Amino acid sequence: MKQVIAFIKPHQLSPVAMGLRDIPELTGISIIRGQGFGRGRAQGGAPRIVDDEMAYLQNVRIEVFCGDEQLEAVLACIATNAHTGLSGDGKIYVTEVVEALRISNGERGRAAI
Repeated sequence: MKQVIAFIKPHQLSPVAMGLRDIPELTGISIIRGQGFGRGRAQGGAPRIVDDEMAYLQNVRIEVFCGDEQLEAVLACIATNAHTGLSGDGKIYVTEVVEALRISNGERGRAAI
């Protein structure tokens, strides 16, 4: 099992979510709206300062838990639908899920996601 965490631009959320919805047997996604900064090339290696405060960029964090067989489809969907061609389109991280437990009925492993 895998956990996919993607940070994307807020205006790309709808196409990404619609694409993920079409992946067979994908049970769902979590969406967290946030803000932050990166040390990307477009910012010259330093965060922008405005009135002694950070100028945070808006982002959306998407979390998806999926089986190994769905991973490539999930990654392709996010990468394709979040891409604008501009700097700061986002990042995708993949981690291994050691265990999953559904609280309501005690199911474990793949059945829990």
